[in-house]
Amino acid sequence: MNTEEGAARDLATHLHPDDAGDRSGAALLHVERLNVAVGPVRRARPLVRDVSFDVHRGQALGIVGESGSGKSLTARAVVGLLPAGLHASGSVTFDGHQLIDAERRTWRALRGSRVSLLLQDPFTMLNPLQTAGAHLAESLPRGGHHSRSRQRDEIARRLGEVGLAAEVAEQYPFQLSGGMRQRVALAVALARDPELLIADEPTTALDVTTQAEVLELLQSIRRSRGMSLILITHDLRVAFSVCDRVQVMYAGSVLEQSPTAALAADPAHPYSLGLLLADPPVTHYVAELTAIPGSVPQADTVADTCAFAARCSWAQPECAAARPPLAPVGPNRTSACLRLGEIHPELRAALSHLDQPAAPPPALTVGDPIAAITELRKTFHTSRLAGRARRTTALDGVSLQIGEGESVGLVGETGSGKTTIARALLGLITPDAGRIDLAGIDISNYRRLDRRQRRQARRIVQAVFQDPYTSLNPALSIGTTLREVLDLRGDVTDSRHETADLLGLVGLPASYAQRRPVALSGGERQRVAIARAIALRPRLLICDEPVAALDVSAQAQVLELLRDIHRRYNTSMLFITHDLSVVRQMADRIIVLYHGQVVETGDTATVLDSPNHPYTRRLINAIPSAQAPSGHAPDRSEP
Repeated sequence: MNTEEGAARDLATHLHPDDAGDRSGAALLHVERLNVAVGPVRRARPLVRDVSFDVHRGQALGIVGESGSGKSLTARAVVGLLPAGLHASGSVTFDGHQLIDAERRTWRALRGSRVSLLLQDPFTMLNPLQTAGAHLAESLPRGGHHSRSRQRDEIARRLGEVGLAAEVAEQYPFQLSGGMRQRVALAVALARDPELLIADEPTTALDVTTQAEVLELLQSIRRSRGMSLILITHDLRVAFSVCDRVQVMYAGSVLEQSPTAALAADPAHPYSLGLLLADPPVTHYVAELTAIPGSVPQADTVADTCAFAARCSWAQPECAAARPPLAPVGPNRTSACLRLGEIHPELRAALSHLDQPAAPPPALTVGDPIAAITELRKTFHTSRLAGRARRTTALDGVSLQIGEGESVGLVGETGSGKTTIARALLGLITPDAGRIDLAGIDISNYRRLDRRQRRQARRIVQAVFQDPYTSLNPALSIGTTLREVLDLRGDVTDSRHETADLLGLVGLPASYAQRRPVALSGGERQRVAIARAIALRPRLLICDEPVAALDVSAQAQVLELLRDIHRRYNTSMLFITHDLSVVRQMADRIIVLYHGQVVETGDTATVLDSPNHPYTRRLINAIPSAQAPSGHAPDRSEP
């Protein structure tokens, strides 16, 4: 045996000393060398290349990776729902049925009844003009529920299975919370009792407790029905909490396939390690949030090389010489890293740093309050529906302060009142009662401010929102957008030079001034939104879920950028989020909101390590673990 073979065997034993798995029985879904391309066949551009995997009955497979990795295209190819202009090749076999180029009658027999798809945004599955009950009635198997009473009972049973009351059947999607809409969408996806459910980012837009509820629901339904599941997500913690196996994709290719516990404890590819390191821990503060530099390339640009080589700290010339194959690195585990045998100890050492807490930076000197909110109240009234007007109390006597130079985390579920506070500070809504002081100006009602006071308030406070499109005009170049804001400052002599400086401050090249928002990635657009917000040099920056829609690597980049701005300019910050792992890294102090009331406040570490209020404990307990839980079903996939 040569040295390389011996090293590979040692590595395989170390990675998986006893995980042979139960490989008995044919796979329910067998995907072999699946390719997805766009354009005419002879000049087609590859988007997904040579993807192979199995899903057995009752098994859950997680497909993870950043945006642009090919996760969703793989899922859509499996269910025959690729966008126009895209075509699939290779082999996708479901219970003996070949699905590539299958006839319509084959899909009619399979889609919905045996294979079902649950999407990230339930509005893409739900008709706003139909009640939840009508959606379910359409989706239930034909026959067996002839009478209205029997159909009503069946709809109530299906809603109960996903944790909803029977009365929800009479409600329209817009009357439901995000979590309730996702539960209705799940009930619809499960209405015909499919054997395989493909869930594409089903919890990305949900707050942490609702996310935990939906994941637990998916897990319990899968186990009770013996249903197979493919879960697509960019969040490894979500995949670890539900899945037996994880497949890591990048630039249209598979880089690693592994049992969940093995990947969580010992990643076998630098990219898998990068995803783990980019995810901020909730248990402790880390000195530097580690992002993967660069962005995901297009699949066709890395067809003959290691797709990850340009972003890999361990890349060598041989990595770019050819595309590395997926090779066994232990029983039931594969990796596409040529140098794994050499660099594996370094990967393990890098992962161990994730569990080493760092002392939070010395607290900045906090001055007098830059913002003070006293007994703020706000109730929203909706139009009459079914003869009744609805009233929602968003804020019920909230009082809080933000000191000059302080970073305050405002946490709570959707509907707790977080964004209402932000909008009141920005003058986008007027509270019903209470007072808001901003650097000595009473801004409780922006309409009562004179022009000078309104302009002064706008200079003091700026915001970064979850969706950067809310602050970026898609018709304007980035440079034009930034120069418009700089012109409002009144002290800029060379706006083009200042624009370049702003872009450099947020880590973007000056050439981006010529681009439009559509040409940028999500993380890049958020950086531009931050540049726009700080162009006026505000004393208070409101960050309303600024990383909720980003991949973990882009999230780490944006959070580290906001940290730098806070420290460099002593900018006060109100950081609004439902993610306590994020607030651990960003805030000096935490305020916990529940149903429009402050239920707990204090130093970040104290509140997260020793929460007093049951609701705070509930938020902490809802965070998916960064480690794979025990008790997964036996792994039965071939490598």
